[in-house]
This record gives sequence, structure tokens and C-alpha cells, in this order.
Amino acid sequence: MTTTTVARITLAPRERQVLEGLADGSTLAAVALNLQIREGTAAGYLKLAKRKLYGVSENAAALAVGYASQAITQPEMLAPDGLYVPREQREIVPLIARGMAAAQMATELKRPVDIVRRDGRELLQNLMAQNRAHAITRAWQYQLLTADQVITWLH
Repeated sequence: MTTTTVARITLAPRERQVLEGLADGSTLAAVALNLQIREGTAAGYLKLAKRKLYGVSENAAALAVGYASQAITQPEMLAPDGLYVPREQREIVPLIARGMAAAQMATELKRPVDIVRRDGRELLQNLMAQNRAHAITRAWQYQLLTADQVITWLH
């Protein structure tokens, strides 16, 4: 079996810091405050990072591509002991990583949008994630999302 790889992406230090700051569920305002820069400046760095990361538009997708391309520090892996994520929730993890909205996920999965939204809320609860970007970090830590999955949709 051959594994497809993605070219190494090099982010500027501040681009990397802003993106990694979002990984723990922090808001952009909190990341900017922590880095002692203006929120607009942080937004500019984030926009530049997203452009380098295959032009993704969502923070969750930027983290997924950042982890897969090793442009940002990968989070520490966690043992899945006691973690229960049903199949319906697992199926939306790669779609969140692609930056899809609930309506797009519903179309892709052929499920009602309200069910997909419910599964998304429950996924965040099960992963103890603050938001979609944080869910990607947690999914990566529990290996519910892998570099191979991300690289597949990039090509």
C-alpha cells in the first residue's frame, strides 16, 4: 500500500502561532490577546496561513491541513479509553475537516440537516471540544482523523 503525501508547507512564525492558538478552542480575539497583537493583525496572519494551506476557508480545515502537512505542531495523541463516538458522528469528522457546513454534510451523507446538526453538537460534547476547530484537534488526538484522510481530499 502506498501512502500519498502532501508537500511540506512552511508557515511564517506568527501564522503558525495564530493557527496553533485556535487549536485549543480559543477565539481569534483570545489568540490575539495572548500573542499581544491586534485581532485584525491576527486575522491577517490567519488569512495568509489559510491561503498557504491549499486555500481553505474554515479554521477547522486549516488545522486539518496544517496537521497533515506538518505545517503546525501535531497535538499529543490520547488513548481512546472511555471515548464513545458513534458511527454517525465519526462520519462527519472528515467533513468538518474539509470545512463543510451542516447542509453540505447532510447532502453528502444523505441525511436530514437537523440530524447532522444534532450529530455535530453531540460530537463536540463527546470530544469535549469548544468549537469545530477544537473538534479537529481532539479528533486528531484520538485518531478519528488521520493525515491519510486529509491528504485524500486534497488531491
